[in-house]
Amino acid sequence: MSATLSSHILDTHLGKPAADIDLTLHRIKDGGGATLLANGTTNDDGRVTPDGWQFDSAVDSSEQNLSAGRYTITFDTQSYFDTQKLKAFYPQVIIDFVVSDDGHYHIPLLLSAHGYGTYRGS
Repeated sequence: MSATLSSHILDTHLGKPAADIDLTLHRIKDGGGATLLANGTTNDDGRVTPDGWQFDSAVDSSEQNLSAGRYTITFDTQSYFDTQKLKAFYPQVIIDFVVSDDGHYHIPLLLSAHGYGTYRGS
């Protein structure tokens, strides 16, 4: 089984995509702890496509397509708001999710300086 992953960030304050936000993808181990799998940065359209992830050199190529399990994406929102000279309440957003089949997983983030929302996209 292998799934693919993408993400999209919309800055709801500005009403436009949030470019240049760094993301990290971790796999959560069954006994606790996490393994860094990949890094990504949103493009001008606020997206990280399945091909946009840069997998850690220590990650086995078989893990580059996600297998069943628990994962987190961490969004570095502080750096994004710093460039806009905005004081943000959430310096980072961590979305914890479960991969259960071999489909495509799209994780959107609706972001403002004092709130955020997410859902499973398509």
